[in-house]
Formats: sequence, C-alpha cells, structure tokens
Amino acid sequence: MQQDFLVELGTEELPPKSLKRLAEAFLSGVEKGLQDAGLGYSAARYYAAPRRLAILVDALETQQPDRNNQMDGPPLQAAFDAEGKPTKAAEGFARKCGVAVSDLDSSGPKLRYVQSIPGQAAAQLLPGIVDSALAALPIPKRMRWGARKTEFVRPTQWLVMLQGDSIVPGEILSQTADRSSRGHRFHHPDQVRISTPASYVEQMRDAHVIADFAERREMIRARVNELAAAEQGTAIMPDDLLDEVTALVEWPVPLVCSFEERFLDVPQEALISTMQDNQKYFCLLDNAGKLLPRFITVANIESKDPAQIISGNEKVVRPRLTDAEFFFRQDKKNPLAERNTQLANVVFQAQLGSVFDKAQRVSALAEYIAAQIGGDAGRAGRAGLLSKCDLATEMVGEFPELQGIAGYYYALHDGEPEDVALALNEQYMPRGAGAELPTTLTGAAVALADKLDTLVGIFGIGMLPTGSKDPYALRRAALGVLRILIEKRLELDLIATITVAVEQYASQIKTTPDLGAQVQEFVFDRLRARYEDEGIDVAVYQSVRAVAPASPLDFDQRVQAVQHFRRLPEAEALAAANKRVSNLLSKAGTEVSTDINQTLLTEPAEQTLAKAIVEAEERVAPLATERRYSDALERLASLRGPVDGFFEQVLVNADDEQLKANRYALLAKLRGLFLGVADISLLS
Repeated sequence: MQQDFLVELGTEELPPKSLKRLAEAFLSGVEKGLQDAGLGYSAARYYAAPRRLAILVDALETQQPDRNNQMDGPPLQAAFDAEGKPTKAAEGFARKCGVAVSDLDSSGPKLRYVQSIPGQAAAQLLPGIVDSALAALPIPKRMRWGARKTEFVRPTQWLVMLQGDSIVPGEILSQTADRSSRGHRFHHPDQVRISTPASYVEQMRDAHVIADFAERREMIRARVNELAAAEQGTAIMPDDLLDEVTALVEWPVPLVCSFEERFLDVPQEALISTMQDNQKYFCLLDNAGKLLPRFITVANIESKDPAQIISGNEKVVRPRLTDAEFFFRQDKKNPLAERNTQLANVVFQAQLGSVFDKAQRVSALAEYIAAQIGGDAGRAGRAGLLSKCDLATEMVGEFPELQGIAGYYYALHDGEPEDVALALNEQYMPRGAGAELPTTLTGAAVALADKLDTLVGIFGIGMLPTGSKDPYALRRAALGVLRILIEKRLELDLIATITVAVEQYASQIKTTPDLGAQVQEFVFDRLRARYEDEGIDVAVYQSVRAVAPASPLDFDQRVQAVQHFRRLPEAEALAAANKRVSNLLSKAGTEVSTDINQTLLTEPAEQTLAKAIVEAEERVAPLATERRYSDALERLASLRGPVDGFFEQVLVNADDEQLKANRYALLAKLRGLFLGVADISLLS
C-alpha cells in the first residue's frame, strides 16, 4: 500500500540567505532516511518559505518490507568435535545470536544464523527519519529558546506530519505533530487545517502563502521584468539576490519606487551596491546600461494602499543614497594621487611594508610588464602608482566592494587618461573563476604586477598556502595571472618577470636562489587543474611542463598542440618510441652528442631515419619558431615509419663503440625534435 507523506516544520523567520540550502539539505536527508529504511516512493520535493520547511513524498510505501539478517559463524569442523558435540566456538556463536546451537543452520560449510526481521510500519519510522534529517542540516550556529534545551536555527512553532489523511504521531524539536499549519502572518494569521499531503500547496495558497520556493522565485522574476519593461528599463537580478528576496516573502508583491535624479551623479555602482546589499532592491538600467532613478521592491503583503509601501521604501533608501553622494563629493575635493600620503601609514603586511610601498613596487613592475606586452609603460607606471589610492577614500571606507571602481571615477575626475582610470578597477580582475578580464593593456599590466608582487612577497616571507588555508588568496592570484596571459594572448616571460619582482623587494624578503623558481612552479601548478577541468589529460600537461616554457601563453599553445597530436593514429607508437629513446639516453652515462657521422650509418634503416630527421628538422624548425606547434607535431608524425623500422632492424647498443655512439646521436637528434614542443614520452 502507498500513501503520500507530508512534513512541515513551522518556525520563526528563517535566515533568507540560507533558506534554499536548508530546504535542499532537508530533502536530501529525508530521502536518504527513506532509502536506508527500504521505504519506496515515486517522488519527493521540498517547499520553503520564510516561516516553514516542508517535504512532500508521493506514493510512499506504508510498510517496510520484511528482511533477513544473515550471520556466519565458525566452520563446521571447528564448531563440532569428533563426536558431533558443539565446541565452545559454536556455543559462543549461538550466544551471540541469542539462540540455542540447535537453532543454527549447519547445512553449509559454516554455521549460519538467519534472522527474519519483520518490516515496521512507515508511521513508526518517519518521525526518526525527519528528526535525523533536521539534525543534519548545515546550520553553523544553532539557538535555544525559552527554557528548553532544544536547538535549531530558529525557534519552532508548529509541526505537521501527515500520511494520507492521518496524522503521524511524534514529537520533533519540541513540537507535537498535528495537521494545523499557519497561513500568511497578516493576510491569514489563523490556523490552516491540512486535509491531505496532496492538498498542501493549494491550501497554503488559499492562506496567502506560496509554499513552492521555485514558483515564488519565478513569480518575482517575471513580475519584476514586467515592471522594469514598463519603465523602459531592465532589472538587475543577480541569482543570489533573487534567491534572498524569494526567501524573504511568502506572498510576493513587486512595486516600483523612485529616487531623486540628482543621485545619478554618484557612481552608479555605489547606488546599486547600497540598494542591492542593504535594501534588497532590484535596480533598473536603461538601454545604454545607465542607472534609472527607479528601483523595485518586493513587498510581502498585498496592501490596499501600495503608495504607502512605496513611500516608505523611498524614505528608507534616501539617507543611504545621500551618504553615498556626500562621500563622493568629499572625495573629489582632493586629487587621488594625494591619498598615497595616507597609505604610507597603512600596513600592507608587517614584513612587506605599507600599502604605498606596494603601490610603488606595482608601478615599477607594471612599467616592465607593459613594455613586454606592447602596452604604454608610462601609463602603466602611473596607474600602478595610483592603484591603491581609493582605499583611503570615504567612498571605499563605506562601500569596500567599490575598491577600484571608485578609483576609476576619481581618476577620470582628475583628468587621468581613460586607460589609466580603467586600470585602477581592472587591477583586481579577474575577481573570481570565469570573471571578467582587463580590457586594456594598461589594466592587464597593473593586474599582473599586483598579483605577482603579492605572490613574490608572501612567498619571500615564507607564508605559503597550506591545504585549504590561503589567507592572501595566492591561488586565485596565480590563476588570475594565467587567465590574463592565456586568454588575452599576451606574451610574457614569466620567469624574467618574477625575477624583476624579487629584485624590487631587496632586503625585505629572503631572496634565496630558488625563490623565483618556487613562485614560478606555484603559478604553473595551477594550470594542471585548469586543464583537467577542460578534459585535457594530466599526461599532456606533464609533457609540456617537462620542457619548462617560460611563457604561460606558449605553455598553453603547446598543450593544445599535444592534445591534438594525441588524436593522430601515429601518436601512441611515437610516444612509446620516445619513451624508449629517453630510457636509452638516460642510461648512456655521459652527455650524448647530436652530431651524426654520416659515414657510420651502415644499416639501411638508420640511413632512412637519418634522412627523415634532416627533412623533418628543415620543415619543423620554422613551424616551432612561429609556434605552429600542431603543424610541427603533424610533420613529426611522419617519422613513425622510419622510427619503427630503425628499432626493428638496428641494434642500438652495437659492440663497435663508434657505431653505438653514432646511433645514440641519431636518437638524441630525434628526441630533440620532439622536445622542441613537448616531452611526448610522458604520453606513453
């Protein structure tokens, strides 16, 4: 027999930022409990609103199936003596099973006890399953209420547990199971008597509660977009904000509000930040991406006089916008560059000096990098010098998330070139995985300089990231360096650049001979995970790492070429041949010359290989110089036949030392051709 099952836990308002996660975890816990208990069902889903977490299970089996528990004991020869009497081993096994020896099964090679366990009714198991699921919710800090010792994320108010049309008896988190839920706090404060699990959603809707989180979210999204279009705008709806607003209301009613146009003189990022983060409003942009003096709030009540709600929200937001306006005006009274005097007294890191010291290092390093990547060294240096100035402004003090963005506006106000101003924001790019990259070479130079300076400095004082601890976000910095260089196709010798960064610190860090190599290795190590995410085998990465390219862009071009090479029919045989060559050369004992004596090529197969190598070298060298690595490897793939013939017909370790040395030289020449791209022996 099957019946639907509903559990709803009523609480005080749950944390909006974690409501969805709590509901998903609750569903996962209940499903796990049902599966562990052997209770079958057709489907399960969660419902979540500010004051409730609920799970609805369709067609849940009402009875746990009977099951057998089998226990094996000692072998028969150890269980009975020569006269067939039970030994201590048999008696001990019987006691363990709680039966007499005569009740044990002795038909097999071992004593066995099979216990038949009758299934329990689902109603007996469900309270424990629900309780365990709630206890396992990801709640960082639980709270108590009243005189009880019960702990949960918020005080509980009611509990509904229904199987079919019957109440499932039980007590969970100090609440006794019933069928009485609660409607909307204002529209329907009375109890709602749930008839059956299947009627739950509609009965709650009648009580002004949209219990389905996904439905409520879609209602908000659709209505906000509709209102935005009516205002000739587009709503900014980040997923996190939409989820949070959805978790704040049971009966969503989006309303359009406005603010004074004079506030639009303030950087729109500041206005958007305060309206989104502090007030949970949806801001509106026009077709050009400029902020409109409108925003949308989502009320939790269907008011008879919505103008009162609109007016209230406008009054609440006005002081926030006024503060932003004041900070912006105050900051513009002093040139951005003057802020460096304040930063000279702000510590970047105790051993690495002040924030102004860092800005000076970033400036010098950005100049060097800009010259290498084709940018304007002077502008990159200027941007580096201004890069941290906005940290001393009132605006960033109030809105820390605007660091860089505020600098951009103040730099433009001071008459700095556009790319210099942009670089003040672009220095922090990419701000996360897959995030936007700098659009200007000046911004790229400053972003690279800032990240490399931090990497070298923190490594130089020995504060390397360990395990999950990375307080200076060095892994993110290294990934940012790689993404900028590879995705923007910028050529930069990373080894030389790190050396310049190390020299700038002088005596502030321990400039050990291997510091630069340590930082370089850390940066290139980040590529491994990047390529794994792209579905590129680790052997491909290792084959390129073995030849140690200094440029991340060059590294990536080689990896892509080797990945392409692996798909060729000749790849596997050539990789195996290269591995054989590598093993032979490593056992030579001395450095092997690549000078081939043509007169010592006595075997037809080695003559054929030598000729093929010369021809390949002539064709491949210019391709490698132009970094057409895929083309180079495709040309080298034609060596498979001569290589196979050589190993089949020629004895490399000949008795004649001159012949042997010459054949080693031939193989070294062959291996050198492939090492011009990667060590493909590692693919085998």
